[in-house]
Amino acid sequence: MTFSIVAFDRETEELGIAVASKFLAAGAYVSYAKAGVGAVATQSFVNPHYGPDGLRLMEEGKDVNDIIKEMTENDDENNLRQVGIVNAKGESATYTGEDCYSWSGGVAGKYFACQGNILAGEEVITEMIKAFEATEGALAHRLVASLKAGENAGGDRRGKQSASLLVVKEKGGYAGANDRYIDLRVDDHPEPVDELKRILKLHDLYFSPVKEEDIIEIDAPLREKITQNLIALDLLDDANSSDELFFETLKGFQLVENFDERLQDDGYIDRLVLEYMDDKAKRAE
Repeated sequence: MTFSIVAFDRETEELGIAVASKFLAAGAYVSYAKAGVGAVATQSFVNPHYGPDGLRLMEEGKDVNDIIKEMTENDDENNLRQVGIVNAKGESATYTGEDCYSWSGGVAGKYFACQGNILAGEEVITEMIKAFEATEGALAHRLVASLKAGENAGGDRRGKQSASLLVVKEKGGYAGANDRYIDLRVDDHPEPVDELKRILKLHDLYFSPVKEEDIIEIDAPLREKITQNLIALDLLDDANSSDELFFETLKGFQLVENFDERLQDDGYIDRLVLEYMDDKAKRAE
């Protein structure tokens, strides 16, 4: 019992699913995706076969509406099922069984399918679609913005518990080893969508590509500021440390914090790392 959105980004060719529910770890049961193929959200008395079956049928090149028809016709409890799919062309379809708990329904649009059940009302889906279409930027942020809009419109009328985000793209996983670009889950939390937004921001910090405009030269005033941060974090004792010790300590901080992807040559620092350090040092004081 949940609300979700599956979507395709034609520019990046990313496919993604965002889901929220008053249900423990909903993303573990709802979300299926494969780069270059499609994405499936299976919910409302979840049929776990819909995920792999939907992906297989999309990979075979079948029409999305025919896929929905084939999966539901072969399911004796299709009256209780809900499913949304989108393929790697942006073609989408959604299905809601006649006995899904109200309010229930969904909309399939260009590059997305949005659906939910046990919702506060139809406005949950309406607001989710508005937010998805109005939000600019990466697919992940558009999907989470859609979830937040659905939550603000009433969301799951039973309450809140979990939220998740899955985005796939070719070689998008760690070290390019697989397609799992973003896989974030908030399994049990009083404000799961807000927490999902927070950890997505962390994901951006750790893994998003470094922008040239974010590389800052460490001049004298900035070095003094970073030195005070390192002292506040108990990583440096002397405000007049040597160049070697200063840069060694700064590098050590970044490696401990897992900023390997943002590490710069001596004399430079990534703006996002600096902001993170500033915040951590303030909290340490």
